[in-house]
Amino acid sequence: MIFAGIDAGSRTIKVALFDGERGEWIASALCDQGVEQESLARSLFERLLADNGLERPAIGRVVATGYGRNLLSFADATITEITCHAVGVRHVAPDARTIIEIGGQDSKLIRLNGHGLVQDFAMNDRCAAGTGRFLEVVAARLGVDLNELGRMARRSRAPSAISSMCVVFAETEIIGLLAQGAAPADIAAGVQASIASRVSAMAGRRLDEPALFTGGVALVPGMLDALRAVLERPVLASPHPQMTGALGAAILASRPNL
Repeated sequence: MIFAGIDAGSRTIKVALFDGERGEWIASALCDQGVEQESLARSLFERLLADNGLERPAIGRVVATGYGRNLLSFADATITEITCHAVGVRHVAPDARTIIEIGGQDSKLIRLNGHGLVQDFAMNDRCAAGTGRFLEVVAARLGVDLNELGRMARRSRAPSAISSMCVVFAETEIIGLLAQGAAPADIAAGVQASIASRVSAMAGRRLDEPALFTGGVALVPGMLDALRAVLERPVLASPHPQMTGALGAAILASRPNL
């Protein structure tokens, strides 16, 4: 039996299909989020089924998670992204004890116990300065895309200090730095360090290892290095960072005690 997980995130929608009998992740797809969230999610889900020669009756259960999960009326159940990320990460990294998830509109630090269950978590969802949205604002200000912003950061020799805790004030701070002649590469590196510092604040003095970095921001070049530098600990990158929430939702859909 095949099961589906849909992560309706703030920036993208992700769908994963999981073979419950074989215990394998078999397919996935994603698209940009938009105003018509249910229509977009349904279309992506149906397209993924068609691409894999499947029809809706072949799917045992659909679980939705993420920012827009409660808008998906065709899902059989909804589960928080904290739980889904934990399950998805443990599937790709069974020994993981800490999850660092940075998405478009929030960031999370999730601690797992030895059985892979959520022990506790911290979440920043009040300010975009610690999220992918901050990187998008800075990239637009510097006239580059996110990948180029990351590559630019790697060329920095003296990262700028970004102290503002609010993305609006931080953007004003960046405008001031540019006016003072700061190099774009130093600003990009400073922003990445600023985001990593917010993760460090959530972690406090405790970061159980192995720690896995997931979420869309994990795809931005340089962010993994920024986390390692600020946390002063080894941090591993998830092999499929955007899909862990959807994968976790699909795995949970396959469990009979859901």
